[in-house]
Amino acid sequence: MEKKKIRIGNAVTEYYFNATLSKLSEVADKKYSVVLTDENIYRHYEKQLKGWNTIVLKPGEEFKLQQTADAVVDSLIEMEADRKTTLIGIGGGVITDLTGYVGAIYMRGIRVGFVPTSLLAMVDASIGGKNGVDVGVYKNLVGTIRQPAFLFFDVGLLKTLPESEWQNGFAEIIKHACIRDAVMFRELAAHDINWYKSKKTALAALVRRNALLKTKVVQGDETEQGDRKLLNFGHTLGHALENQFELSHGQAVSIGMTYAAHLSESLAGFRGRAKVVDLIEKYGLPTYAEFDRTKVFDVLKHDKKRERDSLHYILLNRIGKGVIQTLPLSQVKLIIEQL
Repeated sequence: MEKKKIRIGNAVTEYYFNATLSKLSEVADKKYSVVLTDENIYRHYEKQLKGWNTIVLKPGEEFKLQQTADAVVDSLIEMEADRKTTLIGIGGGVITDLTGYVGAIYMRGIRVGFVPTSLLAMVDASIGGKNGVDVGVYKNLVGTIRQPAFLFFDVGLLKTLPESEWQNGFAEIIKHACIRDAVMFRELAAHDINWYKSKKTALAALVRRNALLKTKVVQGDETEQGDRKLLNFGHTLGHALENQFELSHGQAVSIGMTYAAHLSESLAGFRGRAKVVDLIEKYGLPTYAEFDRTKVFDVLKHDKKRERDSLHYILLNRIGKGVIQTLPLSQVKLIIEQL
């Protein structure tokens, strides 16, 4: 198990790479910890979680709500959790988001750790301290930015994932390659999901590379005043589509990246549109979609990246080089109508 201590803002997070779930008790004391997970994860890992205090939730984005957070707080009160308790989220992005959010507000903040069990959570959702809940169709509208005490990466947990969840994770990996890592983009183009599934060492290295890439961006801009916005490549349109059409996060972001590549071509002289679209398709993800332009724009107007009458849109100058472009909402409306 490789341990790295990384400072983000005023916090230090311990990253454990090449970890195994059976070693979790070396990182957090069972007696003074509470595990937050969902029914699917608990069913797979009930044996390994024997002896841990657990709160088990129903799975799915539709439960990432304030009501769920309130129920978790009630459970923590019943368990007599105090300021010395560690709350550990074992699951995908929904669980890590809820864990981080509840951990930030319970008793004004208790120690939190994440054991991501999906590829999406390993390379994206668990990293960077953003957490929160959805309000109606608006994703993560309520939340906090607060770094976890530790991140525990066990790629062995990915073996139970369905194909759709592998695709979900690779959407974020492709995003990272597009905005920051042209070498990784070429590596992804040379392989496919099945290759990574069959090569545990290569998969662990890919997870580590993406976790550290996102971490480096966050280190330079924890509260998203500048370069952290780059991580929203494909997400502006993606989030507006996701809840409306019951798409997975990866599917929505992939469609968002496709259209962002087109916008990059017309607004920033980007020449790699076809390569981006081909790579998205290679990993089994959707590219183009029919959608109600008016509805989508109405959701976009409430996007967290909006500032008064403008929206920060992430475009590509070239593969591996993302840029932030501030567009007037009137121009965004026109662009969406023409997509």
